[in-house]
Parts: sequence; C-alpha cells; structure tokens
Amino acid sequence: MAQVEKRGGLLRKSSASKKPLKEKVVLMYDEIFMTEDPSKCSPRFWEELFLMKVNLEYLEGKLESLDGEELMKIKDNINCLFQHCIQALGEEHPIRVVNALQTLCALIRGVHQKNKSTSGFDIINMLMGFDKAELCMKNLMESLDSLLCAEGSESLKSLCLKLLLCLVTVTDNISQNTILEYVMINSIFEAILQILSHPPSRREHGYDAVVLLALLVNYRKYESVNPYIVKLSIVDDEATLNGMGLVIAQALSEYNRQYKDKEEEHQSGFFSALTNMVGSMFIADAHEKISVQTNEAILLALYEAVHLNRNFITVLAQSHPEMGLVMTPVSPAPTTPVTPLGTTPPSSDVISSVELPLDADVQTSNLLITFLKYSSIVMQDTKDEHRLHSGKLCLIILTCIAEDQYANAFLHDDNMNFRVNLHRMPMRHRKKAADKNLPCRPLVCAVLDLMVEFIVTHMMKEFPMDLYIRCIQVVHKLLCYQKKCRVRLHYTWRELWSALINLLKFLMSNETVLLAKHNIFTLALMIVNLFNMFITYGDTFLPTPSSYDELYYEIIRMHQSFDNLYSMVLRLSTNAGQWKEAASKVTHALVNIRAIINHFNPKIESYAAVNHISQLSEEQVLEVVRANYDTLTLKLQDGLDQYERYSEQHKEAAFFKELVRSISTNVRRNLAFHTLSQEVLLKEFSTIS
Repeated sequence: MAQVEKRGGLLRKSSASKKPLKEKVVLMYDEIFMTEDPSKCSPRFWEELFLMKVNLEYLEGKLESLDGEELMKIKDNINCLFQHCIQALGEEHPIRVVNALQTLCALIRGVHQKNKSTSGFDIINMLMGFDKAELCMKNLMESLDSLLCAEGSESLKSLCLKLLLCLVTVTDNISQNTILEYVMINSIFEAILQILSHPPSRREHGYDAVVLLALLVNYRKYESVNPYIVKLSIVDDEATLNGMGLVIAQALSEYNRQYKDKEEEHQSGFFSALTNMVGSMFIADAHEKISVQTNEAILLALYEAVHLNRNFITVLAQSHPEMGLVMTPVSPAPTTPVTPLGTTPPSSDVISSVELPLDADVQTSNLLITFLKYSSIVMQDTKDEHRLHSGKLCLIILTCIAEDQYANAFLHDDNMNFRVNLHRMPMRHRKKAADKNLPCRPLVCAVLDLMVEFIVTHMMKEFPMDLYIRCIQVVHKLLCYQKKCRVRLHYTWRELWSALINLLKFLMSNETVLLAKHNIFTLALMIVNLFNMFITYGDTFLPTPSSYDELYYEIIRMHQSFDNLYSMVLRLSTNAGQWKEAASKVTHALVNIRAIINHFNPKIESYAAVNHISQLSEEQVLEVVRANYDTLTLKLQDGLDQYERYSEQHKEAAFFKELVRSISTNVRRNLAFHTLSQEVLLKEFSTIS
C-alpha cells in the first residue's frame, strides 16, 4: 500500500496520484468560506465540525489569504462559526470543547491579521456581528470562567488561558484591541486568582495566569478605569498573593539558574583557557557572550504587584518552601527564536529544578533575594536596548520597594539576615569575590551592594544617565528611612562613598562628551546631596562614631575631586550659558563639603609640619579630625531627607506602553501552532462516550 503523507490539510499518496485528497475538516472549512450557509445542505454540519481535529494552520492561513472584500462576503458564515464555537464550549464532550477553543484561536488571529491591511472592516463585526457582540462575548467569557474554575481537565484550562492570551495579544498595542472592552466588563479576575491560590492549578497554569493578569492590567490603564487594576490593588488573600509570588520567583529563579549554568560552562571552556594563557584582557569580552533570554513579562507582573498592592510587599520577604515545585505550563516553550524582550516561560526542566542554595548551609531564599540576583545579572550589560529596558524596570521595582514603609522595615530587620550572592561583572582591576566569604546581613545591604556595583561598572561612553539617576534615588530613599527611624546599619559605607566620588570624577573628566547628551548637573547634585545627608544626619544612622570620622576622612582624602567639581560648576554658573542654573545649584550644595575641606586641611598640614611627618597615616588624620570637630561650622541645609514619590502615569507612561507592546508581540509569537497542539489533549480524552 502506498505511503500516505499529510501536508497543509491535503492527503496524497506518495505514488504519483493525479489529485491530492483533502482532509474532511479542510473540506468543511472550504464550505464555510463559500457564501452559502453550510448547514443548509448538511443539518449536522456544525455538530460534526467540532468532532474533527482542528487544522489550525489551514484555517488561519485561509483567513489571511482573503482580502477584506472577500472576507466581508462570508461574514455571516464567520459569525455563525464564532457563535457555534461558543455554544460548543458548553458541551459535555471535552473533544468538542477542545476543538471549539482551538477554532476560536485561529478565527481571532486570522481575522486580526486582516485588520493590518487597509480594508478597514471592523473586527468585532467580522467575528460576531455588532448586534450580537455583547451577548457573544458575555457567553464566551462565562464559558471560559466556568472551565477555568471547574474541577475538570487541566489541559482544557491550559487551552482556555492560551485562548485568552491569544485574545489579549492579537494586536501589538493592547489598548487598541477593542474586544478587550468585553473582557473588562465580563471579568475573569477571580478565575485567575483561583488558579494562583490553588497549588495544583498554579503549578500547571501559574505562569500563563500571571502573564495574562499583567497584560490585562495594562489595558488602557491611563485612559479609563481598568477593573483589573482596581481588583488587584485590594487583593488581601494570603494564599493568592503567595501563589503569585511563587510563580514569579520560580520564573526568575530559573533565569538565574540558566545564567549560572552558562557562566560555569563558559568558564570551563575555550575562553577560560585563553584567559589563563594571555592574561585577563579578554575577561570582559568573554563575559559578554554569556546571554540568557530575559523575561520582561514576569518582571512586569512583579512590578504591577509591588506597585499596586501594598499587601504583596509581605510576599517579598517570605521564604519559599515550594521553591522548585512551581511547574511551567503544560505546553513547552517554543524552540523558534524570539525577540530579545522575551516572554518565554521557564523551560520544562523547571519542574525538577530547585532554587540554588546561596551557600553550603542551604539557607532559605525568598522572592526579594531571587529578584536581586536576577537584577544583578540583567543590569550588568545595558549596552543592548532590551537589557537597558529590563535594567530600568528592575530599578523602578526597587524604587517602589525603597519607598514602602513595611518593605523598609523587613529590609533593615536585624533578625532577618541572609547571604545574597549577587553576580559581579568581571573587571580587570578586581578579583572575583569568593561566595563562601559572604557575611549574613539584613537584606538592605544586598540592595546597597547592587547599587554600588551598578555605579562602579557603568562609567562608559554610552552613559546610562537615566539608570544612574534611579540608582542614586534608591540609595537616597533608603537613607531617608534610616534617618527617620534611626536605623544604625552595619554596612561598609566606604565602598559607597568611594563609588560616588569616582562617579563624580568620571563626570568631570568626560564633561564635554556627556554635556552634549545629558544634564550631568542633576546627577552631580544628587551625589553631593547624598554626602550632605551623611554630613548633616550621619550621627543618627551611621553605626558608630568612627564611621562618621571615616566619612570626613574620605572627603578630606579626596578633596581634590570636590575642589575640581567646585571649579567646574563655578565656571559654568558664572557664564550665561544653558547650564548656569543647574551648575549654580551644585555650587550651593557644595558649601558644607568645602567647609570641611577648608577647615581640616590646614589643621592636617600644621600637624604634619609640627611632627615632621611628610605623609600622615589614616589614623593620624582621624586623630586631627576628632580633635577639631568643635571649631567646625556647617550650614543647615533643608530638604535633604525629602524626595518626590514615584509616579508611573506622569513620568513612566511612555516607557510602559513600549514595554507592554514588546511583551504582547512576544507572547503572541510564543503561542505558535505547536503550543496549541492537540496531542496532549487527545491523550486525556481518548474516548468519546
């Protein structure tokens, strides 16, 4: 018997038969694409159609091949197919339901593709008809809600979520997707929460549910009242919030694991041998080749939860006994390449993967630690535009955390100490820190370490000014909390001071290049005011009196940098140029730093002369400082402990619109044909009763 091959809905014998044979389902699709009602000649047409295995590729391709005018001619049949799909969702036989869900996916995607042309027909009218749209969508959303909340098949629930993701992401700009108005009116918010609060459902569908929620929250969020925003902001059920946190933590943890695996593979490979032979000049180049797909969709979900829901802040610090048990969606991640702002769910081996212990003692982890580790990886390389956006979102999330009173309480809690192994960029002038030497400290120390690491490693030609400003703002907000609550944090403040002074030196040495693109005085003023915070209020939050002495020592030791900065801003503030006002603000802010330098430097020089010492040790300088505090006069500067709170709508709307557009594009691409395959589903429903 001749072998039978199947291609694009055609059956043909490999021995040269004259005419290819079509599958029955394809013949039925062809009838739908005629202008006549297919059920006229065959009363059981619709009943039989949903017993046939869907040929997604053929159906979607057929819709895309027609022009707008041709499609309008068969509008009644398309409307009829859409309505019968919705009716089939209420059937008892799961195979009918599966086929109806997949047919809806193909219909929605195929018709939306046509909307990109200039044909100008209305999508809602094309799919449902204006007169029936409201009732159709009400029935559709109620059916999906029932299927998601039912005790039944997990595969059906997965397909329902795929259909919803298809519906939401069918346009790049989700706010232009008019069908979503019906998704706002007929909310499935409670169904999403039920999935997240129920461990078995969460393990199967948590990822898709969280991404779906993040996208729905962003539908016309600045133009109208979005019910998903309102509902998410008031969720207080602990199981639901923890479930959401677990899904996010698992996805970020999987990224961290993949990165660590690639890093180890990289270090043991060719570049490692090459580096050992010729020295460390190739370290940075070798490192840049380590690239793992970032996951902005899950990061957006974390942002929305932190930004909108005060109760979610508690989830950040909770340990994760289930870490490693949160399963990915049933459907595998696509093997086809996706664009850099990816939304690919964690790979299928996450089911058995566990959050890597942070040290040999296998201490517990939590969502915040996992997020900080993720941030330390994605913030290393901001040369790529997509990673720049990812790093920006990480800093925005940290900004929201740094402003929250409760978050600060657990960040600074002495009873919650962790070893947080942040990734550090390989640099020629420093050795890689040994992970096992990390001390146990409050979580705020890891946040400050991350900010210091960013400051030190991004002084480059393509200067990420926006990220630097956000980074300094995070530090400032943490200091404001410490000052307000008199928290004496045992932290190596010298590392921060040194990083800030080096940043000032970089701004000055690259003044001409940077001023062509940026207002460097905004950043310089923020850095100077951080020093002013330490000078004015340091006695209330620095851990010991000697820490305050060390601050003065660093300012005096690096006085040349501050002198140079003063000369630069004085020069620009006395000229009638565009930077006059911005530079003069820095001039005024430097008053106390200059007072310290001008007060102590003569005393130190006098001490050296009297004692015939050419170069004083640190201890000798500190001795002079301690002996001369009483005669130092400083000016009280107002507003050092005040800051403008984060506001998304007024300042970040453009960024989030572009981010959501990228995420929507990639979610749609990840819903490829094979992710909607029936193989898994049909195993579950192998018999028709």
